[in-house]
Amino acid sequence: MNPDKTQQRQTAYSARNAQADKDKLSQQICQTVLKQAAYQKAKTVMWYLHCRSEVRTLQTAVAELKGDKKIVIPYCTKDWQGQNKLGLWWLEDLSELVRGTWGIMEPPQSQWEKAGKEISPLELDFIIVPGVAFDRKGARLGNGAGYYDRLLSQVRAETVLAAVCYEAQIFEKISTAPHDVFMDFVITEKMIYPGQGRSAPFFR
Repeated sequence: MNPDKTQQRQTAYSARNAQADKDKLSQQICQTVLKQAAYQKAKTVMWYLHCRSEVRTLQTAVAELKGDKKIVIPYCTKDWQGQNKLGLWWLEDLSELVRGTWGIMEPPQSQWEKAGKEISPLELDFIIVPGVAFDRKGARLGNGAGYYDRLLSQVRAETVLAAVCYEAQIFEKISTAPHDVFMDFVITEKMIYPGQGRSAPFFR
C-alpha cells in the first residue's frame, strides 16, 4: 500500500468529517454542477448517492428525476472474475432502492442486472464522481477499493467526469499511479478547478 496515499486518505477523511455546514455547502456544489453547460447538454447522467460525510447529493439527484435526463446511480457488486465493480442502475423513482452496502441506497440484489434497468458505462454522458481527496489538476484519491477506477476506464473518451468535494478535500498534489484517471473538472463550494482529464477535449 502506498504510504503517501494512506496518509493523504487519513488527512482527507478527517477534514471531510470536520466540515461544517455540509447540507448548505452540498446544495451549493450540486447547483454549480447543474449550471455547467456539459451537464445541461448531457442525456444520461450518473449521480452517486452519498454516504457518511461525502458531499450530499441525494436531494439533487431525486429532484433531477423529474427532468428530461436519464438518471443513473451506481451500486457495488463484483464482475465475473470476482473483482470489485460498479453496477449502473437507471433510476426512475426512489422507491426502487433499499439500504445496501455501507448504508448506501441501491437496487435490491434480486434486481441487479435487470434487463431494461442495467446501463452500460458507454451510455454515460456525464458522471458526478465522489472521492476522498483531489488536487487542482483533477487527480483523485478514492477509498482504495478500485470501484471508480474500473468504471472510469470503461466510459467513452468524451464522457465528462465532474468531481465534487469540499474545498477542505483539495490537496496540493495527490499521489497517482499510471492507471489513475484524472477528472475533467473538480467542483467545490469555492472553485471550479479545470482538471487534466483524459485525451478528450474539456467540455464546460
